[in-house]
Amino acid sequence: MKSTITTRSGKPIQGPAFVQKLFSNPWAGLLWLPIRVWLGWQWLEAGLHKFASPAWMQTGVALKGFWAAAVAIPATGQAPIHYAWYRSFLQMMIDTQAYTWFAKLVTLGEIAVGIGMILGIFAGFSSFMGGVMNWAYIMAGSASVNPMFLVLEVLLVVAWKVSGFFGADYFLLPWVYGLFEKKSTVTEKATVKAPKGAQA
Repeated sequence: MKSTITTRSGKPIQGPAFVQKLFSNPWAGLLWLPIRVWLGWQWLEAGLHKFASPAWMQTGVALKGFWAAAVAIPATGQAPIHYAWYRSFLQMMIDTQAYTWFAKLVTLGEIAVGIGMILGIFAGFSSFMGGVMNWAYIMAGSASVNPMFLVLEVLLVVAWKVSGFFGADYFLLPWVYGLFEKKSTVTEKATVKAPKGAQA
């Protein structure tokens, strides 16, 4: 199977040069920097607000109220949740009182995503986790800023190699890949020596 898509004449099909630069050129990190920091601040601010609230960090009733409103089916009009399986999932979380611990998870998750995005700590992964939370809010019927946040986070995930370049990822990504390279080198050496040991 071909590893690249080619034209009929056999030439590889490549994307526009500006798109490649946008998602791969380190200097494109300057474009993603204000977007990343702004989004990170929105998450951090929301998380700190919840962290200071007993309704989130102690009882979890704030999250219970959000879930209860989401699963409610009005007498007229459209229900907040479109998919029955997601409504059943949230109802199960309410019935098992999962909101008592899940509210803390949401709060700490928002703070962690905010810090990760602001400082550029594995910016692609931080953006992905932020997108997961935005998706969950949208599935529960909360539009608000969530669709816009989700679109921006998808772009940051696609640009993961450079979205955190002007941040901690400048040091973290090369370090992590260095670890994988060392592991790969050790594995290759072990594979080469294996036949000799088997013959002995």
